Amino acid sequence: MFRHALGMSALALGLLVAGTQAQEPDTKAARAAADAWLGLVDTANYAQSWETAGTFFKDAVPSEKWQAAAKAARTPFGAFKSRTLKSATTATTLPGAPDGQYVVFDFDATYERKAAAAERVTVVREKDGSWRVVGYYIK
Repeated sequence: MFRHALGMSALALGLLVAGTQAQEPDTKAARAAADAWLGLVDTANYAQSWETAGTFFKDAVPSEKWQAAAKAARTPFGAFKSRTLKSATTATTLPGAPDGQYVVFDFDATYERKAAAAERVTVVREKDGSWRVVGYYIK
């Protein structure tokens, strides 16, 4: 099975929801942030995806490493075709991450050379109130 994990702690960022459920945050805004970020990754704009990621992501992974890892993970799949939301789970604690207000989105995705991919995108509400991606996992 072809697996790639990218992001937060030394490029391994398949965060599993293991914390307590949070009060329902504004998941619409969180989803919009995830979609915008995924759009950058889908178009191979990895440098900009790093720039718009959350502080925790950027502190854990230098831009050059993120760009190389993202390219290595996504290139074999070919062009992005479609993505369907499977679930959105809120959490206040996640393994290896500081406590905060998180939403973990799981998607089914299709690509030119990968008909059934699974993606997980984790977003956090930053101190300024904005939602930013801090985790990405694809397999």
